[in-house]
Amino acid sequence: MADHCEGCSGENCEGCANAAQQMEEEMKKVREQADMIKNVIVVMSGKGGVGKSTVAVNLAVSLSLAGKDVGILDVDVHGPSVPKLLKIQDADIKSDGEKIIPAEVGNLKVMSVGLVTADRDEAIIWRGPLKYNIIKQFIGDVRWGNLDYLIIDCPPGTGDEVLSVIQLLGTVRGAVVVTTPQDIATYDVRKSVSFCRKLNVEVLGVVENMSGFVCPHCGEVTEIFKSGGGEQMAKEMGVKFLGKIPLDPDIASSSDDGTPYVFRFTKAPTAKIIEEVFKPIKDL
Repeated sequence: MADHCEGCSGENCEGCANAAQQMEEEMKKVREQADMIKNVIVVMSGKGGVGKSTVAVNLAVSLSLAGKDVGILDVDVHGPSVPKLLKIQDADIKSDGEKIIPAEVGNLKVMSVGLVTADRDEAIIWRGPLKYNIIKQFIGDVRWGNLDYLIIDCPPGTGDEVLSVIQLLGTVRGAVVVTTPQDIATYDVRKSVSFCRKLNVEVLGVVENMSGFVCPHCGEVTEIFKSGGGEQMAKEMGVKFLGKIPLDPDIASSSDDGTPYVFRFTKAPTAKIIEEVFKPIKDL
């Protein structure tokens, strides 16, 4: 943002004063909402295609099923996946006159840019300031209420969106970093750990996703992408390893159907593995 309005000296300018007042009011709403959230968890990865959004949604649903008050905020502006993963892509987002009412799945509150765009197939071409403003609005202008957890699904990398979230909220409980086992994935994901350290955000742990393939017939695990890369990376980076989630066909099918795996296949072996991976987050 410029120091003063275009064409003015910045001295006793009514436009500058009004803009500053508006910004202060917006930030006040962000701070008020942040004070109502016990734990903000960012789910991030330096690499795309690792199943980060699937992990974020299942984490949010798992916490919700445990009786927690949970919201999930999808700040992946260019590729929002959360509405599809929860089968609410056609939800009608409304306002109560003061704030935006988030979509709800059970007692899980949801907000995403994918819920407010007129054409869901239209590419969003935004620069950093526009992303910052929409994220600020999604925090301060949405009626989240009191939450035990706000899970934030970030886009791949360490760019504008995740930086904006951390700067706006001020305090983030920690980050869950998602990777797959291959070196090509862990090579990029290491940057996410470094990013968190530079911003003084605790890395709550690394999740190694798609770690081995579970045969739907016999249950045998085959290491398609090998296994252990994420665990080794966590060890080398000196951060906690939360565990391995196998590549289970039912995870893919439930994601496509918009029914989170931990809800649909509660008693399945992979669901129990996922619950163990999420347990340290539940114990915060």
